[in-house]
Amino acid sequence: MSGTGRVRGLIRDLAMGMRFSVTGGREGWARTVLTAVGVGLGVTLLLLTTAVPNALGHRHDRERARNDMTSRSLARDPAADTMLIAVTDTSWRGEDIRGRLVQPEGPRAPLPPGVDQLPGRGTMLLSPALRRLLDSPGGALLRERLPYRVSGTIGEDGLVGPGELAYYAGVSGLRPGAALGRVERIHAFGSRDPGLGPDPVLVLLVLIVSVVLLVPVGVFIASAVRFGGERRDRRLAALRLVGADTHTTRRVAAGEALAGATGGLAVGGALFALGRSVADRFTVFGVDVFSGDLDPVPALAGLVVVAVPVAAVVVTLSALRGVVVEPLGVVRTARPPRRRLWWRLLMPLGGLGLLAPMMGQGRNNGDFNQAMVIGGTVLLLVGVTALLPWIVEAVVPRLGAGSPSWQLAVRRLQLSSGTAARTVNGIAVAVAGAIALQMLFAGVQADYTRHTGNDLTRAQMAVALPAAVPVADATRTLESTRGVRGATGLSEGVLGERATAAQRYVELTVGGCAALREVATLPSCRDGDTFVIGNREYDRDTAALARPGRTVYVDPGYGEDAAALRVPWRLPRTLKAASLRSDPSGYERGGVLVTPGAFPAAAGAALTGKVYVSLDPAVPDARDLLRNAAARIDPLAFPAAFAATEQNRRFSTIRTGLLVGATCVLLLIGASLLVSQLEQLRERRRLLSTLVAFGTRRSTLSLSVLWQTALPVALGLALATAVGIGLGAVLLRMVDAAVGVDWPGVAAMAGIAAGVVLLVTALSLPALVRMMRPDGLRTE
Repeated sequence: MSGTGRVRGLIRDLAMGMRFSVTGGREGWARTVLTAVGVGLGVTLLLLTTAVPNALGHRHDRERARNDMTSRSLARDPAADTMLIAVTDTSWRGEDIRGRLVQPEGPRAPLPPGVDQLPGRGTMLLSPALRRLLDSPGGALLRERLPYRVSGTIGEDGLVGPGELAYYAGVSGLRPGAALGRVERIHAFGSRDPGLGPDPVLVLLVLIVSVVLLVPVGVFIASAVRFGGERRDRRLAALRLVGADTHTTRRVAAGEALAGATGGLAVGGALFALGRSVADRFTVFGVDVFSGDLDPVPALAGLVVVAVPVAAVVVTLSALRGVVVEPLGVVRTARPPRRRLWWRLLMPLGGLGLLAPMMGQGRNNGDFNQAMVIGGTVLLLVGVTALLPWIVEAVVPRLGAGSPSWQLAVRRLQLSSGTAARTVNGIAVAVAGAIALQMLFAGVQADYTRHTGNDLTRAQMAVALPAAVPVADATRTLESTRGVRGATGLSEGVLGERATAAQRYVELTVGGCAALREVATLPSCRDGDTFVIGNREYDRDTAALARPGRTVYVDPGYGEDAAALRVPWRLPRTLKAASLRSDPSGYERGGVLVTPGAFPAAAGAALTGKVYVSLDPAVPDARDLLRNAAARIDPLAFPAAFAATEQNRRFSTIRTGLLVGATCVLLLIGASLLVSQLEQLRERRRLLSTLVAFGTRRSTLSLSVLWQTALPVALGLALATAVGIGLGAVLLRMVDAAVGVDWPGVAAMAGIAAGVVLLVTALSLPALVRMMRPDGLRTE
């Protein structure tokens, strides 16, 4: 036969297989629908994955476009195109709120993205989410903190996501440099700052997360295209009976798989489009996107469209290599040859071989080879799918006798151990990857987590006050707020050696004796005393400047009126020695500490205030009540909550991405398992009906289905735990971290997977009950 004839024959056989998938009666339709649904779920997640880079890129672009107070946007002098802007970010019941106060200085003041006109004095522009929150009954307390009239809405271009809480408020009286530099003059919005260079360890985390989330999807798609394999093989035997040769039957089977995969692409595309249309209504682990952001990368989407049908055909042809389809039946019904182990070990060993050269590299020896990282991880995880069928086949024949349900399950597993292994392959791969990632995250977490030193037993929040706010008055106001147990107020600043161009500075703290004892250890104290902390080894300026009788200058910083506020002060003749003590934030301050009676009142305007606040945990919304009180004192007052630790933002973002992806994969696991379970029950409908007709209890059959699922899952989880710990240990050695196993975490991962299997089994019971009816014995 010529080449053209062979191509025509190939196309004809593929087309015949595709016709069989939709014209083969109810059985053909059922198999095609199940395959399309299984493949479609995987395609949906793959399309979502291809859209994530664009979605995150759009969020990042909008964030950069609205950046203010950057080197590009700052201006020195007022002009027709400048404005004053103040940062007033806040929080509401754990949710961040982005706030800005704006004061235009000319008719061409810059407009932030998403804003057509700046808000006038006393008015504000809100994001849609913040507007809904303020209009809701639960937003009444927050409304007290934002005493501005709503004049408009921030557009999509000015928000990173549809659920972001943000506002711009128009005010007057702002001064550049005020509120510890949170007020600046700008002439533009936007930043070209490329950000920090890539951290090799964080890049490795991103690579591993991507592989761990995508490999199970590929495994699920490969399993979905094999739905209904036994009935398909019987149809192929019928084709052999009417004269088709072996090659023809294989091409027809490939055509059936191609039809299911094509249907899966359609189902996946439809599900993705549906999810995309409602994406802006959902927030997953604090991340939300606009529907328009979810645009798949064209090249990656094209790869999915091509790879899924090709993979379906390859998997089908590969599955038929071990099957002899004859005119009178399928030889697979006999005992298959024993699986060989040696070649199954090649994949995990090859993966270790790719990763081993990078062990001990850490973050200081250059970037990790991305191709080797991806290849090694994929080989190790895919090795689970190769080893699991061998383990199931080796263990099941050795299982002893038991109850009738146990015997039915074991016998079924002995006859079709490959099908059972395929069902749980995806779970095993997902758990192995999750365990490895958990070990890697736990091993490097300390490098990206900083202990703040905050003493939460002394204070839970601190309020920074602008220089114009009297600290004593603010302290009394905060102390009288509901939910506040106590408040300690201090004034802070610096002392310079001369009025201008000073080279030496020392810290200055002003407060009553009780307040000063919160930040230093004092020998004795009464109003009018002045103290010096000079026992910090690295603080040499204090010893040079803080001398009795020396004249120093209270320095207000770099604001426009700094020169007028710079006041000389002659230190008292008597300076008492004080010792270091951490303040409630964990900071050890030095320099000069002075009580109000010894400090010139004229210099108070050059100092900023800080009030440490202790809250009553029994009062609901105590933190928000304090924030409201601070906003009433001054809109630029900045309340900050104390925390024991702080985590690197990029590290936290990667972890959040993992949680989002793991949630999607977990949903895919459950949905795919349910589809696979229903497909297996459908193929065994006649057998189940026969057993019931002969008097087998329905409870016995239900338990047998549970055992058929539980046994492979148990073996798969054991294998996944071993592979996951091994991969995690290799990854930890690659980043030069100590190898440790979080056994409670490993147990949690295995427990979650087992819980998903139990839930899927419970959901399949109604279908099982229907299939055990006597009418299942009917034939066509």
